[in-house]
Amino acid sequence: MLGGALAAGLGLGAFAVLVMLLWITSPYPDSGPGGALHVAAALWLLSHGVELVRVDTLSGVPAPVGVTPLLLLALPVWLVRRAARDAVDRAGGAVRTAWAACAGVVIGYAAVGGVAAVYAAGGALRPSWVWVAVCVPVVAALAAGVGAWAACGRPVLLSGALGVERRRELGVAGRAAGAGVLVLVGGGALLVAGALVWHGGAARESFAQLTEGWSGRFAVLLLCLALVPNAVVWGAAYGVGPGFVLGAGQVVGPLTGGGARAGVEAVLLPPFPLLAAVPGGGGAWGLVAGVVPVGVGVAVGWFVGGRAGGVWSGWRTAGVTSLAGVLCGLGAAGLAKLAGGPLGGAALAHFGPVWWQVGGAVVLWVGAVGVPVGVGVRWVDGRSVGGGRRRAPVVGGGGVGGGYDLPSAEPEPEPEPEPEPEPEPELKPGSGGGGGGGAEFEVASGAGTEGFVWHDDASRETRWASLKEVAGSAEPVDPVQP
Repeated sequence: MLGGALAAGLGLGAFAVLVMLLWITSPYPDSGPGGALHVAAALWLLSHGVELVRVDTLSGVPAPVGVTPLLLLALPVWLVRRAARDAVDRAGGAVRTAWAACAGVVIGYAAVGGVAAVYAAGGALRPSWVWVAVCVPVVAALAAGVGAWAACGRPVLLSGALGVERRRELGVAGRAAGAGVLVLVGGGALLVAGALVWHGGAARESFAQLTEGWSGRFAVLLLCLALVPNAVVWGAAYGVGPGFVLGAGQVVGPLTGGGARAGVEAVLLPPFPLLAAVPGGGGAWGLVAGVVPVGVGVAVGWFVGGRAGGVWSGWRTAGVTSLAGVLCGLGAAGLAKLAGGPLGGAALAHFGPVWWQVGGAVVLWVGAVGVPVGVGVRWVDGRSVGGGRRRAPVVGGGGVGGGYDLPSAEPEPEPEPEPEPEPEPELKPGSGGGGGGGAEFEVASGAGTEGFVWHDDASRETRWASLKEVAGSAEPVDPVQP
């Protein structure tokens, strides 16, 4: 519990230092240090996905704030993961004790989170208690679970519930889905960078309109940096087709019309550099955005087809690719859910991509592009190495990596039959001659040796009688005269 409480305290301290720095450098602060600390606690809760409520609006109607800056989420996750890993290491690193250590970290972290929520409720940004009860423990549990799993040596999960082949397929699908999500995020980042360059003038104008002092511009710059991961996810949603929502009734996507300025004027959005760089629909942007989902499908299909190694059947390869597409869609939907949310009421009630549309679009793209690519790569791999050796997947470390060589599918030549052993020769007494009382034996071969057994009783009696006969017919040797 102490480790979890310490991780939460370090996170709160980091947020407090940042907010207090901005409050000190602000030329016109609208509250005292207590108000700044309330904002710091509220931002810490917002980084966990907790929805806040702004009560001091011009209209007097409370406005929700639910867009989580994804860059702020990295610090709490890293602190909890490290605390859980250290707790498991102190407990011996065994799987049996890992659960208890992980639970202690989560309980301590959630307890500090509850205290922070009570303190933040007295400020201008008040947390929603339902979101506090759900988001803070869930984030802590996920991060602590990853840290405990790493401390235990990354054991294979579900080793007893699934067979070897099913674990192999699940491992390949999981790795392929991860590759697809990476390609999707990378494509979204390229789209955001291109949009910022293309609409650089509008972004600079909006940046200058927000504030005039250097401290205020520094605060806006920090906010833009914290929202860059959100913009990347929005760009990925734009690439796969559904796009994202800029308020009520304003959808920006590759198949919709309207540019950045049209979208801002339609929903009366505030000037903000990232919003000013929103691309329009159709035209060149639509063609460029179409490369992103195709790249995702090719990456997933290529990964699965390469791991099939010409050993899996076409139907099995297609099934694993489809499973990878579903996992990739779930990952994209989760990112889309985290990257969006409300920023107020009426037109600002929803900002960002619709998570289920993004996830469904990714699954469809992988099914349309990834499955043919996976089956094709598997077929080419099997054909190209058909005369040599084939690569088969190997299960190791909870997934699939590398491979081992399998013999060629061509039939090997049959070995030549070994010659039958020749029968042992039979010795039979011959004419005794020569000096020294020696006996000569003739080697009998041919038909007479068939069926002869050397070690049975009849054979021994025959040999003994032959020896006696030879010994009796031998001439005595005269002693040597002195």
